[in-house]
Amino acid sequence: MARGPVRSLLFGGLLAAVLAAGAPPGALAEGADDAALELVDPDVLRVCADPRDLPFSNEAGEGFENKIADLLAKKLGKSVAYAYYPNSTGFVRNTLNAHRCDVIMGMPQGEDIAQVTNPYYRASYALVVKAGGDLDGVETLSDPKLKGKKIGLVAGTPPATMVALNGLMSTVKPYPLVVDTRADAPPADMIRDLKNGDIDVAILWGPIAGSLTRDSKDTLKVVPLLHETKGPRMVYRVGMAVRHSDQEWKRELNRFIAENQAEIDKILASYGVPLLDESDKVKAN
Repeated sequence: MARGPVRSLLFGGLLAAVLAAGAPPGALAEGADDAALELVDPDVLRVCADPRDLPFSNEAGEGFENKIADLLAKKLGKSVAYAYYPNSTGFVRNTLNAHRCDVIMGMPQGEDIAQVTNPYYRASYALVVKAGGDLDGVETLSDPKLKGKKIGLVAGTPPATMVALNGLMSTVKPYPLVVDTRADAPPADMIRDLKNGDIDVAILWGPIAGSLTRDSKDTLKVVPLLHETKGPRMVYRVGMAVRHSDQEWKRELNRFIAENQAEIDKILASYGVPLLDESDKVKAN
C-alpha cells in the first residue's frame, strides 16, 4: 500500500524509562557517526511531509507526526527542517528519493517503495457511528444491520472491497481518494455528513477517525474493524521510512522507537488514535 493512498485510506519502546532514569546524553545517538554518512545534513532532522494532512502533519507543525519528529530531533540533538510535498502520486520519488529529506514519519510495513523501520504503532480501519443509535454494537461489515444504511466510504480503499463483498455498494456515498488538500478534506466532510444525518456510518482509517471524533466522544463512536474474516486486511503496523541504502539510519530510528515508545504512545493517544496491541485489543488512551 503506497504512502499516497495510506493518508486517504488509512496513511508508523519500553525503554523510555532509561532516559528518564538518567541515561547519559547522546546514548541514543551511539552509532550516529555511521548514520551521518547517509544523511545530507547530519545536524538537521530533515523530514518529508505533506503541508496540509492533519492529523498527520501540516506546515504549522500541528500533526502527530510533527510532534513525533520534534521528539526524535530532541533525542538526537538536532534541529528539524521539512521538505513539503502533497501526499499524492510521486510523494516518495520527489521527497525521500530525491534526497530532499531523510525520513517519512509514517509508512505501513510491507511497502517496498521505501525501507520501513520497526513499527511505532498498530491501527486499523474503523467504523464511526452515532453513539446510542441503531448501529451501535455493529463491529463487522457483514452485520445485517448495515443493509440499506447510507455508508460513507473513501473510494478505492481496502474497506471498499469488504463493502462490495457484503453487497452494500448500492447505498454507499463515495468520497474521493486523491484530492488537493489545500481545498478538500473528504474525511472531515464524511464526519460532518454523519453528524448531519446524510450518512448513517463512516468508514475511515482509524487514526483519522479517532482524531476527527476526539471532541465528539459523547455522540460518535469509533469501532475498529478487527473481526473481518475475508477480504483484504484491515490492520496495519506503521513505522518510519528511509531510503533502501540507509541501513545505519534505519537502525538509529529503530533505537529511537524502542527507547521512546511510551512517549510516542502518549502523543498518539492525545490525538485520539485508537492504538492496538498485538492481540488486536484497543489500548486504553
